[in-house]
Amino acid sequence: MVSPYVYAPGTRLSLAELGAARLDGDVVEVGEAFMPADAVESPEIRAASLRPLVAQGLALTHESAAWVHGALSEPPLRHSVQRCTERRRNHVLDPRLRYRDLQLPASETVRLGGMPVSNRVRTLCDLLRADAAAGDGPRAGAVAMIGMFPDILADARVALACGGPLPHKRRALAWLQSWPVRTT
Repeated sequence: MVSPYVYAPGTRLSLAELGAARLDGDVVEVGEAFMPADAVESPEIRAASLRPLVAQGLALTHESAAWVHGALSEPPLRHSVQRCTERRRNHVLDPRLRYRDLQLPASETVRLGGMPVSNRVRTLCDLLRADAAAGDGPRAGAVAMIGMFPDILADARVALACGGPLPHKRRALAWLQSWPVRTT
């Protein structure tokens, strides 16, 4: 179901009409679409706003998922997507997307705004492993996820520890083990 609060150019209104409505203050930009200026920007609206960009069978991951979940205030310049179906892609995707071909398990996704999105635990684990691959400490996305959802720390530790062999898993797990646990 398409969200009644998300206006993609060319669906209900043209890009010119949406641009005029934005100038009038009736709508604001969110992701790749627009929403009413008086609506609350929720994870469902953020996810639905990326529908024009993300093809069927792809899930939002990494920084894109962190933005959808509300941990990041601004969307990334290139959205991260991952295949969530058994069928592989055989055509070129939009250059605004960073595509990963490994299948994302359905158990590690949630549907928000009609779009598959990696769940919070998987998003944190992916961000930490990507930061470890870059040789950096945990960057803004991972820190924001932990700050926004501190209750996922224990689940992320278990997911990484019990998961199969993954690149940069040890370093990400070491970071998680050293992270202070909030008890209140």
